Amino acid sequence: MHFIPRQAEQTLKRLANSFPAVLVVGARQTGKTTLIRNSAVALSANYVTFDDINEIQSVAADAKTYLEFHRSPVIFDEIQHVPNLFPYLKMEIDENRHPGMFFLTGSQRFSMMKHVTESLAGRIGILQLPGISLRERLADTCTEPFVPSKQFLVRRTVPARIDSIGTLWTMIQKGSYPEIVTGNVLPEDFYGSYLQTYIERDVRQLTQVADELQFSNFVVAVAARTGHLVNYADLARDIGISEVTAKKWLSILVTSGLVYLLQPYSANVEKRVVKTPKLYFMDTGLAAFLTKWRTSEVLMTGAMAGTYFETFVVTEIIKSYLNAGQIPPVYFYRDKDKIEIDLLIESEGTLYPVEIKKTVSPAKKDIAAFSILSRIRNVNIGTGAVICPCTKLGILSSDVYTVPVDYI
Repeated sequence: MHFIPRQAEQTLKRLANSFPAVLVVGARQTGKTTLIRNSAVALSANYVTFDDINEIQSVAADAKTYLEFHRSPVIFDEIQHVPNLFPYLKMEIDENRHPGMFFLTGSQRFSMMKHVTESLAGRIGILQLPGISLRERLADTCTEPFVPSKQFLVRRTVPARIDSIGTLWTMIQKGSYPEIVTGNVLPEDFYGSYLQTYIERDVRQLTQVADELQFSNFVVAVAARTGHLVNYADLARDIGISEVTAKKWLSILVTSGLVYLLQPYSANVEKRVVKTPKLYFMDTGLAAFLTKWRTSEVLMTGAMAGTYFETFVVTEIIKSYLNAGQIPPVYFYRDKDKIEIDLLIESEGTLYPVEIKKTVSPAKKDIAAFSILSRIRNVNIGTGAVICPCTKLGILSSDVYTVPVDYI
């Protein structure tokens, strides 16, 4: 099997050298177990998966003795299945505390994070693992989170470039799950099975979801709205559910790592800005499968092309922060006059505006909205960028650059 080295391994190593326990969370099938089992910091650890019903039953019978039988270092995979183990992990850590005792993974974060915060606060480092990033596909060694500063772009060298527009759109249409990127499974086979497993194994355990078919339709409706402002009333009407249910179900997609809610920037802004977040599917391939964009050629020329390119760029930038173990400091801007900036990245007290365009030749009119930032008080405005499928860095104005998509 082809193995793609993960940039998050550096973060995993750092956390394992600092905390007694490390938890790797993320959507199903993003490579959490593979990351830990291939990391040098966990090579000597024993491995246990709680996908095995016998292991779950053993913990249920006597969690204290079970932990005595599994001395650290140990990898506990799918830890969310055994919530009663958490208090004993805490006791073991408090008695014999040293870095790298326990490596935990979890796909469902619905109730699991409650147990983590109650039992292991201050004792655990948390790493959120997304799908394979563009940098990982290109074997790029850059691990700095993306920011369109002049200093970053001058330093940035790209060892391998995306060789064509067609290749880029194939990546967007297929998605970023490791099984697909490595070519082990065809996208249509993977996603059909993935959705069935997700809904059967994860969602069925949630009392909020009474009708699985309705929930499946809801996931499709959300995918069709990637890159758009969240509108609960519209979603509820489409599926025939209440707004309260739509909010609950969207929160399930967010906590399970399938959807990211990009918050609007509102600090120190004079104009009235929207308070509603934008939603992005974290995997463009899964969104394309759900909305029936079956080939990259059709997606590239279709009505949703701009939205899918935007979703790809936004989620790749988010991945650059998650893989570094950081909370993504990303926002968007939209005010009552419908002036909008796709992305604002906040770094060291400076705001960097970003527009995302699928054209290879952006124009100055594409950055007209950047001028609104002069109205934001008490914050430095940094250089801006238009991220697009151009082939080299360019200068659109004295403080705005055109940035090839493979630089992110």
